[in-house]
Amino acid sequence: MSQTVILSTCRVATAHASRYLQQLCKHWAHKFEVEFDPSRGRIAMPENRTVTLAATPGALEIRLEAPEETTAHMRHIVDSHIARFAFREELAFDWQPA
Repeated sequence: MSQTVILSTCRVATAHASRYLQQLCKHWAHKFEVEFDPSRGRIAMPENRTVTLAATPGALEIRLEAPEETTAHMRHIVDSHIARFAFREELAFDWQPA
């Protein structure tokens, strides 16, 4: 039985995109396969779930690939982790289907 993988994107306005990208990647590096540098990151999780991050001067761009039944939950997990790292600022997460 194959799963339908959904692609979602989110652009989070912040001047600290690189910091949050690196914090998220380091945080999950003990659990998942992670590759990152200051401007790009990729987190490969089990069950066809991948988070790809890009830091720009004004935003953190997030791309999530996940099975349809776990997409909403995965969005929430990514949002809550980044929001925790960014406790000094209020971030808006506006996920869109890609």
